[in-house]
Amino acid sequence: MTAPSRFAIGETDFELDGRPHRIIAGALHYFRVHPNQWADRIRKARLMGLNTIETYVAWNAHEPRRGEWSTEGDLDLGRFLDLVAAEGLHAIVRPGPYICAEWDNGGLPAWLLRDAAVGVRGSEPRYLDAVGEYLRRVYSIVVPRQIDAGGPVVLVQIENEYGAYGADKAYLQRLVDVTREAGITVPLTTIDQPTPKMLADGSLPGLHLTGSFGSRVTERLATLREFQPTGPLMCMEFWCGWFDDWGSHHHTTDVASAAAELDALLAAGGSVNIYMFHGGTNFGLTNGANDKGRYAPITTSYDYDAPLDEAGHPTEKFFAFREVIAKYRAVPDEVPPRQSAAPELVAPLLLGPALLDVADRLGDGVECEAMPSFDELGHDGGVVVFQATIEHDGPATLTVGDEVRDRCWVLVDGVPVGVLSRDAHERAIRLADPRGRLTLVVEDQGRVNYGARLGEPKGLIGGVHLAGRELTGWRATPLDLGRTPELASAAGRSGGGSSSTGTVGEPEASPRAAAGPSLATAVFDLDEPADLFVDTAGLGKGIAWINGFMLGRYWRRGPQRTLYVPAPVVRAGRNDVVLLEFESIADPVLRLVAGPELGHTEI
Repeated sequence: MTAPSRFAIGETDFELDGRPHRIIAGALHYFRVHPNQWADRIRKARLMGLNTIETYVAWNAHEPRRGEWSTEGDLDLGRFLDLVAAEGLHAIVRPGPYICAEWDNGGLPAWLLRDAAVGVRGSEPRYLDAVGEYLRRVYSIVVPRQIDAGGPVVLVQIENEYGAYGADKAYLQRLVDVTREAGITVPLTTIDQPTPKMLADGSLPGLHLTGSFGSRVTERLATLREFQPTGPLMCMEFWCGWFDDWGSHHHTTDVASAAAELDALLAAGGSVNIYMFHGGTNFGLTNGANDKGRYAPITTSYDYDAPLDEAGHPTEKFFAFREVIAKYRAVPDEVPPRQSAAPELVAPLLLGPALLDVADRLGDGVECEAMPSFDELGHDGGVVVFQATIEHDGPATLTVGDEVRDRCWVLVDGVPVGVLSRDAHERAIRLADPRGRLTLVVEDQGRVNYGARLGEPKGLIGGVHLAGRELTGWRATPLDLGRTPELASAAGRSGGGSSSTGTVGEPEASPRAAAGPSLATAVFDLDEPADLFVDTAGLGKGIAWINGFMLGRYWRRGPQRTLYVPAPVVRAGRNDVVLLEFESIADPVLRLVAGPELGHTEI
């Protein structure tokens, strides 16, 4: 902690101890970066010339089940803010409760919305009660770290782009009341896209309004000034890149154009938060999705074409932005080193067993008469295996009543028949011989993070029908994917296999894969821990772990072709890789490559 200071909103500027102060911030989400790498990323923000770090707070990460609150490991917000302070930077905290952020459910916990009567982002009492509990927990961390207590926090945001969603002023006021009652004394802000309606709907008197945009700076600032005649102009989300979704392309922005827009913003006297300075990774199953007529799940990489890439290395955009910032404030002489090549090696994949053979060891099955949703099973995400007996003479069509959320692999007596996918609006599949044991392996690919479909249930919605008649008598097994690495490694040890010591070359042939979803393992050795990149081009669709750490999803449809492995999860010596492969592996090897491959940039 340092000596307390006063941060305020003046007639034309932010003010620090009574003197004009410009915020030059960058977004860095602690929950998207391994905690052992926080200090490195924060330091590099200072080296680019930033004076402030901004972060969202992801409610569903901190409280995956009601009352089970965690601030351990990558959720230690207090430690993150302390590291920001240790680097001599300020902090902006945006706790939502809704954050969007291309994050699962926009940060709202699935348990909160299991009851359809609970109102989302409004003045519904049960929603407000839960939100109040959440915010008070967050503020217990933030209050002692405010600038007037000697900490780094200078601004706290109320909600997030609320004008794009609703106009419930009583709801916004309740968030303000909870915030102030909890002891937050720094200025409060809102953010909206700079259109008159969104600015009007998303704001309250007494809250300082900021904008979100990445182009047409002069026009957007004029709209902000027209709506808010006094106070500092600030772009709280200066979009310098964009996110990717599976099946699309890797989004990039022109470096010179982005730098010119930043220059225009700073030349106009504005403050800025660069979104993102460092995007990081949607580790595990944390990615969100969009659905504006087509369901589009977000990739595991959240590189965002940011100044600091997914692995924490400066890009051309880093140096271009640094040059712009240097026109308006002093920047350090030191610059971070460029990326060096990561270790490369090839190791054999040992394929098997089939997921259906071990599903009962990954979860506890329950008997259900009608097809339940994930939410009715109390399962917030991941995978559920549904099984039922079918008997029908002659070919028949299997149909999901309303919608597949989000991908369903269909098997009869363990033999794959086909796939139903939400993004293709598929609900029906023809079965040539519909008799025996029907298995439906259903994956939640990420909950929608923006718009009217927030909080929707997951699973096979509307029941499952065969030849027009509803199927009943289901056994549903929600999978605890956290058990997968130990189970798969045990199966690999019992089945033999070999490892690589880092020598590049072709491995020996691996055993034949089981039909349908299955597990696979690999082992490799390293001399010392290092950032790694797993080549997924020869894989199908699935989830990957290294040393028990869930890296996230991979999918051959791209654009992403590598998974980033943070050095802190890698060991000197033996390292264990586990895959849960839902489809098929074209090349039964594990390949580590020298750098990231995030895919094609045009379609």
